[in-house]
Amino acid sequence: MLNRNLPVFFILMGIFLWVEVASGANTLESLLPKKNLPDGWRLIDGPHTYTKKTLFKHINGQAELFFKYGYQKSIFGIYQNLRNPKNQIELDIYDMGNVLQAFGIFSRFRNEDRPGGFGLDSYLDHHSVFFYKGKYFVMLHATESNLPALKQMAILISFKILDQSPPPKEIGYFPKEGLKPGSIQYFSEGLLGHQFLNRGFEGTYLEKDEIKDKAKPEGKEFHLFLAIFKSSQEATSGLKVFKKHFSEKGKTHSEVPNYLGFNGLKGEDPYQGKVIAIQKGLHLLGVVGYEKEEVGENLLAEFVKNVR
Repeated sequence: MLNRNLPVFFILMGIFLWVEVASGANTLESLLPKKNLPDGWRLIDGPHTYTKKTLFKHINGQAELFFKYGYQKSIFGIYQNLRNPKNQIELDIYDMGNVLQAFGIFSRFRNEDRPGGFGLDSYLDHHSVFFYKGKYFVMLHATESNLPALKQMAILISFKILDQSPPPKEIGYFPKEGLKPGSIQYFSEGLLGHQFLNRGFEGTYLEKDEIKDKAKPEGKEFHLFLAIFKSSQEATSGLKVFKKHFSEKGKTHSEVPNYLGFNGLKGEDPYQGKVIAIQKGLHLLGVVGYEKEEVGENLLAEFVKNVR
């Protein structure tokens, strides 16, 4: 249960942060809280700043993933509960360059939908928090169950971030019906495991139970994808490579239904199942892994209409 004093905390915090925002301060270092902390907590280590040259010293095993998403710089600190010195929270704030790359790294860490209500999107449990807002990706990890303190610190940091960039517009292209909450991901390269698709988005869907008319938790999962190219010419070339892949590794079927578009492919991948892909401008968009033709085609038709 959250602390009853949280509303008062948020009001006071808002006043202090308004003064800070009005002053125009918003360097990476200024985002790491040093005052207005949850009751009984203090900063005991840091801030430590990392760059592209030194990040591996901090997160050696994950540094390469961050680099793929445009990592610029980060800051790290450790907080301690004065009443229980073993109760600590580690904080990392990453500057990822822009909101698309911040969402991308956030989407790769999130493995289920547990929003905390701060930032542009977030994940919250009793031991960890991560969220993105603007060009920043924020991670907090607690050694013990610390839901109230984690949430207070996350909100504090979110308020301090002045970057008001909206979420990537591509997220809104994905149809809502059947979409598995928290499943949309952005890949900076190798969408669907294919290097020729380059970068893009992928969302997971559940086929409906025709009797109960609702998504089955144990039901068949399939995916919508949106590959992004620099030009329509590059998208056309990408589609040609996709077709060649199917001719060599999978099966090609009848022509794509006219209502989905005239420049596309329909086939079957030995590992990913049935696939329909359509070119629309500088995008290749499609559906993969579906079982029922009507389900896959209807969802893709709505997706095509949404893509601008």
